[in-house]
Amino acid sequence: MITKRAILVFFLVSCYNGFSQELTETKFGNGMVNFVAKDSSFSVKFAPRMQFLSITKWDYNGEQYGKAQSNFLVRRARLKFDGFAFSTKLIYKIELGLSSLDIAGASIYTNNAPRYILDAVIKWNFYENFELWAGQTKLPGNRERVISSANLQLVDRSLLNSNFNIDRDLGIQIRHHFTLSENFVVREIFSLAQGEGRNITTGNLGGHQYTGRVELLPFGKFKSKGDYKGGDLKREVTPKLAIGISYDFNNDAVKNRSNRGIYMETDTGFYETNISTIFIDAIFKYKGFSFMGEYANRDADDPIAVNSDGSETGDVVQVGDGLNLQAGYLFKCNWEVSGRFTTVNLDKSITGKDINNQYTLGVSKYIVGHKLKVQSDFSYSTIAGDSSSLLYRLQFDIHF
Repeated sequence: MITKRAILVFFLVSCYNGFSQELTETKFGNGMVNFVAKDSSFSVKFAPRMQFLSITKWDYNGEQYGKAQSNFLVRRARLKFDGFAFSTKLIYKIELGLSSLDIAGASIYTNNAPRYILDAVIKWNFYENFELWAGQTKLPGNRERVISSANLQLVDRSLLNSNFNIDRDLGIQIRHHFTLSENFVVREIFSLAQGEGRNITTGNLGGHQYTGRVELLPFGKFKSKGDYKGGDLKREVTPKLAIGISYDFNNDAVKNRSNRGIYMETDTGFYETNISTIFIDAIFKYKGFSFMGEYANRDADDPIAVNSDGSETGDVVQVGDGLNLQAGYLFKCNWEVSGRFTTVNLDKSITGKDINNQYTLGVSKYIVGHKLKVQSDFSYSTIAGDSSSLLYRLQFDIHF
């Protein structure tokens, strides 16, 4: 019986054999296969990437830190395809996740199938500075989430992101940008999504999700889209700043973190409530120094799920706010030191959770920028001062 994995291998080999006679010149970090049709009617770039992670954690038991708990895993293993079709104004992106963490989360709402598809989106520059995006991709939420996991300054994203981000969804986005002066750039994004997260196959369970974002770049664009990459690897010769504000409204949401988290079920079906999320973020870079700050807040009309008789189900919306601050400096030898402070303050009267603070110190060696790097960080976490833990991580990242 032919397995899905065998089909995938056959597809990749076929692509390679088909393209091998017409490959354009490329180099490490620009894609393993970079093919353009002879009549320039389409293009395909194939770029796999992997992250290998080692984790060691110590929990405090009230008297001392316990025995180390270690884990080794393939954090991410992904296949990315992108290019243009028919016209360079119509581009596409497909990204597949193969690691256990990438495909986890299957349920009856995804036909109990592994969630291989991360991105499947087309982007059409239909008029001047306007673009229409359609398909499944990241929503225009907090900056740290939109930054690719391949381009992070530390080993992984912060606690703010894991608690508040709105991740990927299915729908459409309208994007536009204009300049107020020679350097001042303004970007606007509006998104209409299904509101249930990625790879949902059972239709829209609640209402729809509406997201708007405005970005201000008063000193002009960053080099190589550096406002969405960790660290100042391009060593900006003049100060660069980007400020972003996002508002997300999920109408009749059925999950406890907007389009993420667990489904809130009652004795008659799903519990529905309106959930609002606000993000405010900024990133600054200059001569190897970088700073990024983010604030997030989530609220709900009725955060406590109840049955038809008014009794509580035990499910609640994770309302509250969070703050993340991080900075780093890249030396000329391409070693970087960075630090991060994150605090997550969920409403204890509703969620039952105490304030969680985390302090992180990181060291990175960029061999070929973000495409080939080794990163390590050490974190100290406390929950309302009552419990704490230590976390050490070491990660190797390769992106063809």
